[in-house]
Amino acid sequence: MAHYRIALLPGDGIGVEVIGQAVRVLDALGGRFDHSFEYTEDLVGGASIDAHGVALRDETLDMCQAQDAVLFGAVGGPKWDDPKASVRPEQAILGLRKGLGLFANIRPVKMLPILADATPLKRETVEAVDMVVLRELTGGIYFGEPQRRWDEDGQRKAVDTLAYSEEEVERIVRLGFETARGRRKLLTSVDKANILDTSRMWREITEEIAKDYPDVTLEHRLVDACAMDLIRHPSYFDVIVTENMFGDILTDEASMLAGSMGMLPSASLGAAADGSTLGLYEPIHGTAPDIAGQGIANPMAMILSAALMLRYSFGLEQEAATIEQAVIETLSAGHRPADLASEGDASLGTEALGELIADTVAAGN
Repeated sequence: MAHYRIALLPGDGIGVEVIGQAVRVLDALGGRFDHSFEYTEDLVGGASIDAHGVALRDETLDMCQAQDAVLFGAVGGPKWDDPKASVRPEQAILGLRKGLGLFANIRPVKMLPILADATPLKRETVEAVDMVVLRELTGGIYFGEPQRRWDEDGQRKAVDTLAYSEEEVERIVRLGFETARGRRKLLTSVDKANILDTSRMWREITEEIAKDYPDVTLEHRLVDACAMDLIRHPSYFDVIVTENMFGDILTDEASMLAGSMGMLPSASLGAAADGSTLGLYEPIHGTAPDIAGQGIANPMAMILSAALMLRYSFGLEQEAATIEQAVIETLSAGHRPADLASEGDASLGTEALGELIADTVAAGN
């Protein structure tokens, strides 16, 4: 029996609700494939601020470093939404990315034909969408120094610094080429090279790396043009690679191509000391405070994030595909969470959907 240790960080809002369904599905999978999963849970985000005064304790980071992978829910909410606060829930995910050395965020965006009418776009625009977006996580404006605000001559001022090193660019771009090589062999590198020196360096390094991948077609797009084409012709894209803030914005935009944020998982990856793939896995949706506690949150993105964990951190491709197929079968049977149900149609709650998916996984149909 294979044994895997998983850190559970539910966080705030619906993160607490959906992560429990991922555990339910994993346990069902473990029974079918003779795997055992050991979970260690801790507080992060607003919950940790309330309990400990910080969004991420050193003890929590140490615990995560001792696990095989991390499942993360979501952090934040109106209770802690003070722009002047020195301690904010989002510091938890930023601290985890830095502390665990997670440099690559992978977000697959694939339209399931059965959901093609669930998006605000026309069916013919989205029905062939199948892309992967790679976002660099450790550099850029979210981590650059100086980052501060001050008063001067009676005026409020602030500065954020957009900084990148060659090493940071090279490792995410190379992963982009490797990912594209296993797909349709088209890599779109997104930057703002007409304005930013960091983007011009990014483009220069990308061109140098491209020489090692003659079988992959490389193209460059400015971020504003890419944002437009994600709506106009999204099925064109295969693999997109970009820097931290651009990736943050573009992946939320791309989530609408799959019908709902509630359907999109993500993997944040780094290299462990033993050469294995260290990963943190989370749905891309937030804490959804407007529906938190009502039991209606869509758990599918969290469950699909667990499938990515099986694939990337544990090398369990068949098991990952089993979970993904169970989600498709649940939807194909007509079951819908509230965010995907048509107006007037019945929907299932968080626990009911998790139970259906877990039962499908266990049955092995």
